[in-house]
Amino acid sequence: MIWPVIRRKIVSGGASASSLGQVLGRVRPVAVASGHTSTATEHIVFFVLFNSFKVFFCTEPGDYVGMDEPIAQIETDKVTIDVASPEAGIIKEFVAKEGDTVEPGTKIAVISKSSEPDTHVAPSEKTPSKAASEPAPAEKKVDKQMPKEEIPLPKEAPKEKPKVPSPQPSRTSATEPQLPPKDRERRVPMTRLRKRVATRLKDSQNTFALLTTFNEVDMTNLMKLRSDYKEAFVEKHGVKLGLMSGFVKAAVSGLQNQPIINAVIDGDDIIYRDYIDISIAVGTPKGLVVPVIRNAEKMNFAEIEKEINTLAKKANNGSISIDEMAGGSFTISNGGVYGSLISTPIINPPQSAILGMHSIVSRPMVVGKEILPRPMMYIALTYDHRLIDGREAVFFLRRIKDVVEDPRRLLLDI
Repeated sequence: MIWPVIRRKIVSGGASASSLGQVLGRVRPVAVASGHTSTATEHIVFFVLFNSFKVFFCTEPGDYVGMDEPIAQIETDKVTIDVASPEAGIIKEFVAKEGDTVEPGTKIAVISKSSEPDTHVAPSEKTPSKAASEPAPAEKKVDKQMPKEEIPLPKEAPKEKPKVPSPQPSRTSATEPQLPPKDRERRVPMTRLRKRVATRLKDSQNTFALLTTFNEVDMTNLMKLRSDYKEAFVEKHGVKLGLMSGFVKAAVSGLQNQPIINAVIDGDDIIYRDYIDISIAVGTPKGLVVPVIRNAEKMNFAEIEKEINTLAKKANNGSISIDEMAGGSFTISNGGVYGSLISTPIINPPQSAILGMHSIVSRPMVVGKEILPRPMMYIALTYDHRLIDGREAVFFLRRIKDVVEDPRRLLLDI
C-alpha cells in the first residue's frame, strides 16, 4: 500500500490541535511539515512512497502558488502524479533538483506562506537594467569629440555584378525519396508517461520470448445473457452488466485451470501466485494506464463491474493512485472498443501473459448443418514462451472460449 504521510514539526511557537486536524483531514499526495517564523509560515513539502521516483517542477523559486495548485510532478514506472501545494504562498526554494531520482521521505520544496502574492518581480524573471539602455561614459566622450561636419569618403569604381548561373534541372531520380518540407512538420517533446510506456514496452520485447496464439469466440450466449438480465441487474446492483465482467470471470477460470499462466520467472525460479489480480488496460487522454482488480477470484459479476467502473472513472479524471495500478498477475486489453479486429498485445511486465479482446463482428458460421450469422470475436493470448508452453497457452484460450460461449459452466463449475 502507498499512502501519503503528513508530518508536522514545530520550529518555534505552537500549533493548535484544530489546525493539525485540518491538515490531517486533507487528502493530498503530499506531506507537510510546518514551522512558524516572525514573518511567514514555511511549509516543507514531502512525498512518501515505497519506491524511489523522479521529480519535475512546474514552478520556479519566487513564484506565487495558490492552495492545491500543482508545483511539481513525480514520475514512477506506471504514472505521473501532480504534487499540489498544501497552502497558498511563495516558493522559497526547491530542495530536490529537476529530474532527480529521490528516495521516500525526501524534502522536495519549501513554501513560504503568504496571504497574497508579492507585487515585485519574481527572481526567475530578470528585468533589463536601465544602465544597459544608456551609452557608457566612454562612448559619450567619443560622441562629444566627433566633428560636426561630415568628411566625404573616396568613391569607389562600380563593381561589375557577378553573373548568376542559370538553374540546372534537378538530377533527382524518380526512385529517390523526397523529404517533406519542414514547414509542414511539427516537433513536440514526448510526455514522461509516453516515454515510460515506450521504454517498458520495448523492455518487454527485449526480455520475453513473445508468442501469440489465437482463437475465435461465439458471443451469442453471453450477449443474450446480458440482454435478458440487464434491467434486473441494474435494479439490484446499481450498475450495468457489461461483457468485460464475463471475460474477467472466464480468465479467472482459465488461470485456475492453468496456473502457469499466472506465474512469473524470477531469476532461476518460478513464482506461482496463489491470488488472481487482473489488470485492465484503460486508454486515457494522457496515455495508457492499467488499474488492477484485486482478488478477482473472490468477486461476483456485480463486484467486478463496480470495480471496473470505479477504476475507469479515476483513470480518466486523473485521480487514480499508484497503489491502484501496482502489481497485477494477468492483463486483459480490449482493443475492440476502438474497432480493432485482431492484434498481438504486448505483455505488461512483470506478468507472463496478456489476453486481447477485439471487435464483435457478425460472420457466417456453421451451426449444426446450417450456416447462420453469428456475433464473433477474435481473442489473442500473448505469452512468455520461456515459461509457458504452447500446450498450456492453447488450453487456457480454449477455456476462455468455452466459458464465454456457455456461461452456465461458471455456475456448475465445469
